[in-house]
Amino acid sequence: MNDLALLLTLEGRALLDEVRDTDPARELAVATRLRREHPAELVSAALGQARLRQRAAVKFGAEDAGRMFFTPNGVEQSTRASVAAYRARRLADSGVTSVADLCCGIGGDAIALARAGIRVLAVDRDPLTAAAARANAGALGLTDLIEVREADVTQVDTAGYDAVFVDPARRGGRGRIFDPEAYSPPLSWAVSAARRAPHAALKVAPGIPHEAVPEEAEAEWISDGGDLKEAVLWFGTEPGAVRATLLPGPRTLLSRGLPDPGVRPPGRYLYEPDGAVIRAHLVAEVADRVGGGLLDATIAYVTADTLRPTPYATAYEITDHLPFNVKRLKALLREREIGTLTVKKRGSAVEPEELRRKVKPQGPHAATVFLTRVAGAPAMLIGHPA
Repeated sequence: MNDLALLLTLEGRALLDEVRDTDPARELAVATRLRREHPAELVSAALGQARLRQRAAVKFGAEDAGRMFFTPNGVEQSTRASVAAYRARRLADSGVTSVADLCCGIGGDAIALARAGIRVLAVDRDPLTAAAARANAGALGLTDLIEVREADVTQVDTAGYDAVFVDPARRGGRGRIFDPEAYSPPLSWAVSAARRAPHAALKVAPGIPHEAVPEEAEAEWISDGGDLKEAVLWFGTEPGAVRATLLPGPRTLLSRGLPDPGVRPPGRYLYEPDGAVIRAHLVAEVADRVGGGLLDATIAYVTADTLRPTPYATAYEITDHLPFNVKRLKALLREREIGTLTVKKRGSAVEPEELRRKVKPQGPHAATVFLTRVAGAPAMLIGHPA
């Protein structure tokens, strides 16, 4: 708390501007120089905040990150701005004008909601985190739309709000928490809060079991730039709907309840579904779109004889299909002068870096090798992006 208070002074803000582009390798020299004119505690706080802002630029963009205030946990656990903006647009398009943002963290979602024209009550029980959220609302000129409250979210009355957004803590002292009932607060509490509101969105881990999704909720898995980011349980939208959404776009694939695709021999093309598609259990929808089947009943690789581009999967043209054998792979790569080897795997215990060391690729050409199973047997498929 003291560090943040120091940084919010005129001297602190000026020092933040001065150190914003400091190279981490030069921190010691910069700190030594600045301590001749500023208190050591302030210099340390400014340099630490500069490091956090540099890390946060990936999620928030350099312009916003350069004005915001972060905690180490806040950088790690914040929603990427593009994902938060997408969620905020969905709520605004549903007619929502006010949201109770429970477990608001340093305010990333509250910022996106306010920028969508929504009035926000942002609540967090941690004093430093709440202070950072308040500072961020001020830094980005959103104090008219964002009220920050330091409180236990389970004690907050949300009756006057159109919607509830809950982002429970999913990390503990031992790392990530996978049991939804071990979230803080538990998923069951978040669901009960959602049921009391006209609209709600609950941010959950993308690995949430489908059977843990309430019947009246819509489940959406979201990826950004090909990276799976989160799942959201929506209330007040389409009960029972399942979708995968890809950003930028957005592009959304809805479940049609198709049966699992059949297993077939490898065709000319292999399709690697997006992570959101896989977690949403929508591989069958992708297979239907490309006219393909599975290489193996338990693995989410789709194969087909024709190229049908789809945003929901990356297509590769396959040139070779071989039983798994390191010596054969090494000989093939040497023969084709392949020096840049991308290794992808599903259903294989082989580590990509270990394989690269063994085959020692050399040459001007590039290829992708898939380590997987074909109808239960370990296999290698070699190809390149289609």
